Amino acid sequence: MSEPTVQPAPGVELAPGVELAETSRRRRDQRAWCWYDWAGSAFPSSIIAVFGSLYLTTVARNDALAAGQSCPTRNALVGCDVSLLGLHFPAGSLFDYLLAAATLLQVLVLPLTGAIADRTQRKRRILGFFAFTGAGATALLALVTGTDWRLGVMLFILANTGYQASAVIYYSVLPEIATADERDGVSSRGWAFGYLGGGLALALNLATYLGRDALGLSESAAVRICFVTTGLWWAAFTLIPLSRMRGSQPPQGTERGLSALTGGFRQLLATLRNARSYPLTLGFLAAYLIYTDGISTVASVAGQYGDLELGLPSGILISTILMVQFVAFIGALLHGRVARRFGAKRTIMGSLSMWTGVIAAAYFVQAHDELQFYAVAVGIGLVLGGTNALSRSLFSQLVPAGREAEYFSVYKIGERATSAVGPLLFGAVGAATGSFRPAIVSLVAFFIIGFVLVSLVPVRRAIRAVGNPEPAVL
Repeated sequence: MSEPTVQPAPGVELAPGVELAETSRRRRDQRAWCWYDWAGSAFPSSIIAVFGSLYLTTVARNDALAAGQSCPTRNALVGCDVSLLGLHFPAGSLFDYLLAAATLLQVLVLPLTGAIADRTQRKRRILGFFAFTGAGATALLALVTGTDWRLGVMLFILANTGYQASAVIYYSVLPEIATADERDGVSSRGWAFGYLGGGLALALNLATYLGRDALGLSESAAVRICFVTTGLWWAAFTLIPLSRMRGSQPPQGTERGLSALTGGFRQLLATLRNARSYPLTLGFLAAYLIYTDGISTVASVAGQYGDLELGLPSGILISTILMVQFVAFIGALLHGRVARRFGAKRTIMGSLSMWTGVIAAAYFVQAHDELQFYAVAVGIGLVLGGTNALSRSLFSQLVPAGREAEYFSVYKIGERATSAVGPLLFGAVGAATGSFRPAIVSLVAFFIIGFVLVSLVPVRRAIRAVGNPEPAVL
């Protein structure tokens, strides 16, 4: 990596010319950093949200049909079983189990990855390794054909792990390239840029998929092309931050090769022992894990609500997915501007209040009313990106310097581990009441509880407790 950032000693001011040069270089790093949000967001928007579930479920169903089973519907959950490693489960549940298996693997991989990154400070190399591994596995999903869904399982787990591990490293770079007063704005711009990039990648893939007949492609071939284009998008745009970002912290150890692995283990154990010394940081993390579960649940069940409860056609649901991506771009930028005036904590609390109102409004959307559904989707888009962007920047203020990647690994693992609670609540309430309307409104609990817990965290005291400088507005 290129030369390190100039770090003045405490109480010593940089000369005006040096300070101006450093500010300019920091701005360049920030612009380069935002490009990884653009690059990596193609994976969740195109693969996780749309084509991964669609395609792998279909291939698993083909395997069940080839084995002589009767699969009465496309995504049958009954009488259409597949098996892996001695476990039998419905083909229609494959993708849900796949996400759970990927999360279990990340519990092992992410903390160690974070510790090694903090220990060695080779963050650019580690980010590149996981990003290109994930992008390559995504493109190789094009090899999954016929009944070979097991190959798809391995490649998807590899791709998803690459995405989550690279995100940990990416998040941990934020404190190195932005001052305490800059982080909310930089994180919001990155998140906004990610929604714009993910939306454009999804639009490109949907154009290929929906226009497959005009292109002379089968449905399977069109989806496999989408896998390749998503992988190429992810890999190609990752080159921008890798080539322009600099290193700014010295390594904490001198280990290389396998010794870096053992050094990472030691560092991780030390961090876990010391985490109890920062209860306010853990308090904010607990609040975040609750309300982010509500956010991810709304995003994942919105299509189901529109389809099964409101009876909207698939074309409306697909256009809504795209619209939310671009509205979220605007919403993230707006959250950054509001946070600059009112601070991250108050802006997050305001955003959670808006989430409560939007979910309550979703309860009253009339069946087959497209305009009302679009209006609720716009509301979701306005708060979707900004809440997460400011949570990322605020958490970066609450972790000890030099331990950012380790703490962000816990942040990501917790985010994934708790993501099943919301869908379980949504499904249980829907099954008990026979309607998804009370199920959708039950998700308000995540935002109310999150609001209360965030309000109880004295963030300035939490920042001082970990030894970080306080932003002017918080």
